[in-house]
Amino acid sequence: MSKLVSFFIILMLILSNQVNVYAAEKPPLEIKSEAAVLVDSETGAILYSKNSNERLYPASLTKIATAIYAIENGNIDDVVTVSARAVKEEGTRVYLVEGERVPLKKLIQGMLINSGNDAAVAIAEHLDGSVELFADKINKYLVEKIGVSNTHFTNPNGLFNENHYTTALDLALITNYAMKNPVFKEIFGTIELEWIGESWETKLLTHHRLLKGEIPVDGITGGKTGFVNESKHTLATTAENENLKLTAIVLKADSSKASYNDTVKLMEYGFSSFKHRIIKQNELFTIHKKEYYSKNDIVVTEHVNTSEESISEQGMLEIVNNGQVSQSIQLEVKEPKPIKVTKEKLLSSEKSSINIFYGIIVFAFAGLLIGVRKRWVKKQ
Repeated sequence: MSKLVSFFIILMLILSNQVNVYAAEKPPLEIKSEAAVLVDSETGAILYSKNSNERLYPASLTKIATAIYAIENGNIDDVVTVSARAVKEEGTRVYLVEGERVPLKKLIQGMLINSGNDAAVAIAEHLDGSVELFADKINKYLVEKIGVSNTHFTNPNGLFNENHYTTALDLALITNYAMKNPVFKEIFGTIELEWIGESWETKLLTHHRLLKGEIPVDGITGGKTGFVNESKHTLATTAENENLKLTAIVLKADSSKASYNDTVKLMEYGFSSFKHRIIKQNELFTIHKKEYYSKNDIVVTEHVNTSEESISEQGMLEIVNNGQVSQSIQLEVKEPKPIKVTKEKLLSSEKSSINIFYGIIVFAFAGLLIGVRKRWVKKQ
């Protein structure tokens, strides 16, 4: 008997250990960069996050924000006159000359494709009169239009300033927003462009190695590189296949190679591990006898194996992937249906009320008669 008990105890211990091993999930990726985020460009779901809210220096990824701000707040057919300040801007350039007249769209192309710092300053001065006023306005734009929460820019190109910072998540929000604009998307995905300027004629070639195919990854649709000593290597990349559109941001990688390795890992993980599901319009969710529903069809991004969902007391539906909330959707509360009163029910109710009223009168009159009769009998 004791041997049988011992056998069952050992068996239970083995099974419990197996359950614990299964439940303890390993981190899905080993990312070397200081911060990284992978986001579904369509749903906004966060598929991977490492220090994604840490304030870091973006370097030239700033130019993504400058580009979409210029496209939405300027006229891309405007002709910009290049200033002396723009010409003197340090770092990577497209070699503008003072007084040169360049279309705004061409400056945006030179800024995104060849990372021209001089082009970025020319854009800022054209839009808002000065780099300082530009910084004030783009910061307000990024908060009000895109919804960033940890970003502050002091210039249009990302040259180092200790007050010039953002986060991986904010940059993903900015990039996702920008990619919805067809002009931005076209420029962001340009691999090469003939450049004819007053002092420089060349073929611009994107600096992004995934975009130009030096590192083969299917579906790359756009990208921007960045580097200053203080930021180290930064990289923004967009990609898509028939099922998903993804945005990957990596910040403060120790080397260019590390930034690309991390990005490839993120993209491969995203495309192999996630899928879309549609929550149908009016689909019901219940918590503590309170019902909520989706007002419209809602696309959510789920892990193919480990996705879960939960709903809060306030009707917030949360999609949980790898133990982390990746997407939150506010549902509508379903109000209880009012009781429908038909004409027949109303007439029946009124009739019942009248009958009760007359019944009370009859009982009262009968009681009165009985009382009078008793008094009369006593007198007799």
